[in-house]
Amino acid sequence: MSSRFINPAVAQVPPSGIRRFFDVAGTMKDAISLGVGEPDFVTPYHIRSAAIDSLLDGETQYTPNRGLLSLRQEIALYLNDRFHVSYDPEKEIMVTVGASEAIDLALRVCLRPGDEVILPDPGYVSYAPCVTFAGGTPVPVVTRAQDEFRMTAAEVEKAITPRTRAIIFPYPNNPTGAVMTREEMEKIAKVAQQHDLLVIADEIYIELTYAGEMLSFASLPGMRERTVLINGFSKAFAMTGWRLGYACAPGEILYEMNKIHQYAIMCAPRQAQVAGVQALKKNRENGYEDVVSMRRSYDRRRRVMLDAFRKMGLDYFEPRGAFYCFPSVKSTGLTSEEFCTQLLREHRVVCVPGDAFGQSGAGHIRCCYATDMNRMLEAFRRMEMFLQSI
Repeated sequence: MSSRFINPAVAQVPPSGIRRFFDVAGTMKDAISLGVGEPDFVTPYHIRSAAIDSLLDGETQYTPNRGLLSLRQEIALYLNDRFHVSYDPEKEIMVTVGASEAIDLALRVCLRPGDEVILPDPGYVSYAPCVTFAGGTPVPVVTRAQDEFRMTAAEVEKAITPRTRAIIFPYPNNPTGAVMTREEMEKIAKVAQQHDLLVIADEIYIELTYAGEMLSFASLPGMRERTVLINGFSKAFAMTGWRLGYACAPGEILYEMNKIHQYAIMCAPRQAQVAGVQALKKNRENGYEDVVSMRRSYDRRRRVMLDAFRKMGLDYFEPRGAFYCFPSVKSTGLTSEEFCTQLLREHRVVCVPGDAFGQSGAGHIRCCYATDMNRMLEAFRRMEMFLQSI
């Protein structure tokens, strides 16, 4: 009886392939997770302190729907300073409950029933379901290890049909750690312009770029007016639990996104927004010292993880962004699912099967190096034992 009250479009979407392994690991003593895409740093003290002071001062009211103007102004300064792209903080920037809400809003505003959205495969687990929930059809574009898991303009163009409305462009990429060059981005921008497509640029990992240029898609010639720039505080500032993100877009698009936001959410939490002001302002004044320090630490761990996989004999390509490696386990004769399940049960190490991020991820696993170095080294020791046993 109850099934008649459930939307079939929602029912057909499977649960996240990531959470299942964490749920099992939570019941195991001494399990080590290389799966959670979360910084192991605590939010810097000066950021926490600003939120505490705000709370003690009794600042517990709603903020404007679009977010505190002071935060939107800091976001505008940050984007102009770091990525040379300019937005009006009053009309073209809105604060959201994490970057995830911003992605959902952009899709719900821009898609009509049956519209198609091109996205990379493998890619973050939320993109395709959010397209479906918005009434659209996700169109995966295969990316390959030999191409360093980069989207190519040629593959994007082949996927375009009369129903194509948008491209989701998430680089640096989760789960692969891939980054794009300016030349490759310009080619995709040209395709978007030729076919009159919107680009939803998820740049949540842009500060975690270890090689190459930190380039925002909206800064490319002709792209600011057809890009929804998505970013947030979770990764660069170690603020995952604060749930603070933002969207930047032409005023007409943002006006409609704010409608859904104001009816469904109202506003992001005030203390999180106050913390965001402090994070951006203090870092801008001090050369982004928090961001640089954490990025250097991730880079060291990135190189340690790659060296460990090399010694284990696993094939991999070098990720140059985010905080993930995406090695191949095809040489073991196990599927991604079998590999991760046995590794967890027999040696209490959590990795995520690559096909949780799309069919092209089959034969790979995602490993996160935003993990304490000693625990990461112990995880590698256990993985090596597992590989020797099979």
